[in-house]
Amino acid sequence: MSDNIHARVQGTGPETVVLLHGFAGHHDAWHDIQPALAPIARVLAYDLPGHGRSLNYPGAGPAHVAAKAILADLGARGIARVHFAGHSMGGAIAVLAALRAPQTVASLTLLAPGGFGPEINFDLLRRYGAASNADDLRACMDEMSAPGFPMPTKYVAGLMAVRAVDGQRAKLIEIAGLITKGDRQGEIPRESLAALTMPTRVLWGTADTVLPYSQTTNLPANITLETLPGKGHMLLEEARETVIRAIRRAIRS
Repeated sequence: MSDNIHARVQGTGPETVVLLHGFAGHHDAWHDIQPALAPIARVLAYDLPGHGRSLNYPGAGPAHVAAKAILADLGARGIARVHFAGHSMGGAIAVLAALRAPQTVASLTLLAPGGFGPEINFDLLRRYGAASNADDLRACMDEMSAPGFPMPTKYVAGLMAVRAVDGQRAKLIEIAGLITKGDRQGEIPRESLAALTMPTRVLWGTADTVLPYSQTTNLPANITLETLPGKGHMLLEEARETVIRAIRRAIRS
């Protein structure tokens, strides 16, 4: 395994699940989800390159670098086949990994994934990456969530602890600039999505303020869409049980 990329490992089941957080997150975004999967699988929750304990991964920032890094680390661990679950930017990375190494990916569970359309709330993401105190960070997280959903303090505190690491906030500002060139994000072409051969399920909230639900329009027939009425972008917190059920379904399929 790589010294430059970190994963928290739980569980010893016959299947392996890889959890990929979104931009400006870290592995503990899955704090309340990973233990629920551990009884039936070995579960790796990664810090993406440029985040958390993977802060100093060389060349961190672009999604394709992260996809290659995750696949290389899995290979170094001797893991040949995995179920990917990714949120936001982590969803885009999971798709890129599946396109690069389809033989490695047993299924994809994508939670409001990046790259499914050009629209992105670049102002909110940049403020989120640059937030330097708990009040500003909470305000961004609440804005990313559905109206009326208060972000639990433990998630805000966890992110603030990671941002206290020297160089982390500057790296997030850099990555935000890469994700949101101008006011658009890079797209994964629909024909590439149509080429995915593994079971693929997309979960998306209709009240997403970061990546609009309209990006689910014209998804290829090989992708199953699960619409979450009234949910925002922060599905790991807003729709935890639904996310757990979707990943379990993928493991057992």
